[in-house]
Amino acid sequence: MDSVMTSYWKEWLEGQAELFPSLQMERMVTKAKSVQGDKNEQARALILECLAEISETTPNWTYLASRIHLQQMYEKSTVNRGSSQAYQEFHQLVKILVEEDIYNPDILNQYSKAEMDELEKAIVPDRDDLFTYIGIKTLGDRYLARSKSGLVYELPQERFMIIAMTLMAHEDSVRRLEFVKEAYWALSHLYMTVATPTLANAGKRYGQLSSCFIDTIDDSLQSIYDSNTDIANLSKHGGGIGVYLGKIRSRGSDIRGFKGVSSGVLPWMKQINNTAVSVDQLGQRQGAVAVYLDIWHKDIFPFLDSRLNNGDERQRTHDLFTGVSIPDLFMEAVEKREDWYLFDPHEVRKVMGFSLEDFYDETRGNGSFREHYQACVESNQLSKEKVPAIEIMKRIMVGQLETGTPYMFYRDEVNRMNPNSHKGLIYCSNLCTEITQNQSPTVQDQQHIEDGKIITVKTPGDFVVCNLSSINLGRAVPQGVLSRLIPIQVRMLDNVIDQNTIPVLQAQLTNQSYRGIGLGTFGWAHLLAQNKIVWESDEAVDYADKVYEEISYYTISASNQLAKEKGSYPLFEGSDWDTGEFFVKRTFDQGGSFDWNELKHDVHSNGMRNGYLMAVAPNSSTSLIAGSTASIDPIFKKFYSEEKKDFKIPVTAPDLTPETYWYYKSAYDIDQHSSIKQNAVRQKYIDQSISFNLYVKNSIKAKELLALHIDAWKSGLKTTYYTRSTSSQGDFEECESCSS
Repeated sequence: MDSVMTSYWKEWLEGQAELFPSLQMERMVTKAKSVQGDKNEQARALILECLAEISETTPNWTYLASRIHLQQMYEKSTVNRGSSQAYQEFHQLVKILVEEDIYNPDILNQYSKAEMDELEKAIVPDRDDLFTYIGIKTLGDRYLARSKSGLVYELPQERFMIIAMTLMAHEDSVRRLEFVKEAYWALSHLYMTVATPTLANAGKRYGQLSSCFIDTIDDSLQSIYDSNTDIANLSKHGGGIGVYLGKIRSRGSDIRGFKGVSSGVLPWMKQINNTAVSVDQLGQRQGAVAVYLDIWHKDIFPFLDSRLNNGDERQRTHDLFTGVSIPDLFMEAVEKREDWYLFDPHEVRKVMGFSLEDFYDETRGNGSFREHYQACVESNQLSKEKVPAIEIMKRIMVGQLETGTPYMFYRDEVNRMNPNSHKGLIYCSNLCTEITQNQSPTVQDQQHIEDGKIITVKTPGDFVVCNLSSINLGRAVPQGVLSRLIPIQVRMLDNVIDQNTIPVLQAQLTNQSYRGIGLGTFGWAHLLAQNKIVWESDEAVDYADKVYEEISYYTISASNQLAKEKGSYPLFEGSDWDTGEFFVKRTFDQGGSFDWNELKHDVHSNGMRNGYLMAVAPNSSTSLIAGSTASIDPIFKKFYSEEKKDFKIPVTAPDLTPETYWYYKSAYDIDQHSSIKQNAVRQKYIDQSISFNLYVKNSIKAKELLALHIDAWKSGLKTTYYTRSTSSQGDFEECESCSS
């Protein structure tokens, strides 16, 4: 038995010899031989240990380690399924997992055995060789379908096929299999990834497919508690949630005319904090919620202190992430070292007859927000607090260096560039700062008893939903497949809207009204290194302009073509898409590498399937699966260890060679102004926003961090995500839901 096992591993390892010099292969064979008895698990472990030792000198070790892990998965799957080899009897797999109560039984009604047999022939097992070890480990441990007892059944290419089948299930039968195969082509080549909820839940009996949600809480007890219930239901199903608190009255405000009795936003934040902790995401992690408040709200100081590690614990909400909604006028006051005024939104509504948060500056330096803000400042009937604007900014920066938050949300720029401003306002972003869509609170109108039942009637607000997927720039751009990839990707995203079951009804209505999607990207650092482009260079900025113009053009065109086939989103008429303002505001009508004027005409004539199109998410876990770098971020290190509670795996930057080595630079060694310059160019083409991190050393001076924020604001960035400092680099929780 020993000799059979040793022979097996020697033969298998020698079959991978193209990945390694002979000396290193010899060491691994020796490791395999050192195992006594028929203990394949031990042999694998020892080989992986050997591979880890040489990871820095031979980055290709990760592909051999991946193949070892895959071989193990194949063996377990074939035994559990009763097959003779991997990737056989696809229809039988579906039947088994339906009987196991894992797959949704609808799949057997939607596809015949003959169709599944045809799709089985389209599966290409060799594409498993594209996975790195950390990629296949992450996919296998967290996303592939297993039995309820944890037995391995589904294999990677089958997961991709099931996702494709699920998202194309309701397409016209004439072209349905063609679309399934095309979606499988995109996924299996790792040219793109779907959002984590879609990756995990497509085809299964449980879980929804959307990534991100944003709720707007009205200033009433009913709305506060109803929203808390909605947050709990979404968190249960794995959604990442943003919550706008700016309409809630401040501490010391009146309630029903009784002065000084309101306790402000902090108690409601603590309620949401408890919900986030108590209602976890599918048993895997606690809920993830970000709360946003306006910079002029009287509770802004306790809000900014809510995540700090010192002070009164009764005023702390450590499990919530915070974001600040900032108008241009505040940043101008910071620059000029002017005073800033704080108001109670309830008192503003009562005394002034308007809601200050409902206005924004339509142009830079001029607009309705500053007019209404100034009216509040000058009112003798309105109570207000005057503080130096720079003092608020200092508190923001202290919090960012200690906790990474608050996020920055530049509300005027967001609303100026909102393609659907004809139907509403955007008050805040989501958990990862890439989603910007119209928002409004849901209001309960009445409750009455009818036929022995309690009937509740509500006017639904815009409860934002976004459905994400991302292009793997490091693979798709070099292969020149964007023109083929993006149309199938947009179709997949659009179908998520109709396939999804969201446990909050107003979110379903909003999803159908705007049909918002978020096509994003990851692998930017990988792509620059492949092209030998230095991060801190004008060439990198020009390349960002070129790549994102192409992505934007094909994405808008794909949604336009889909509208011809299936119809526009219901609120298209009067939008910037319809009027052409979308193209004018971004100067697309003045030329470029594509015929933007023709596309502008096509959009006006034939409509858009989706009201919102593009958003760049963090993509931490899915970029690992696809073997590339996260989002638009630089790398953290060329070599590092990915650590989870049950493993520690060495990881190298993708395609690391003597040629690309010098083009991978640590985020903390990069001039962040160069990253801002790149992102400003990129933002022009993204109709929503971008999860954009600032990486700073803990020795940074206050004026240097302030200069970064001023630069980001002046450059037209809509949001910034974490401020990641070297003193707290391991403390940041990524939103798994927003990984796409």
